[in-house]
Amino acid sequence: MREIGSSEGRNKLSALLDQVERGAEIVVTRRGKAVARLIPAKTGFDRGKARRAADGLCESSKGVTLAASRLKPSSTKAVRELRRR
Repeated sequence: MREIGSSEGRNKLSALLDQVERGAEIVVTRRGKAVARLIPAKTGFDRGKARRAADGLCESSKGVTLAASRLKPSSTKAVRELRRR
């Protein structure tokens, strides 16, 4: 992690942003004390990560069934009515 003074950071902001975009983390200091940290922005939705999570859920639920047969007849009827809505 690189440290840079605030005045130098102001003068080199464009170059610093290029470095951060490539994954660097930069601490901005004022009079030797850290006051800010430049870090890469998190990306939005990660489709690959979501797909892996969904696949994991599908895999872990294989063979699992709902035990509707153990419900009382009135409960089964209520569930069917809710599904129709």
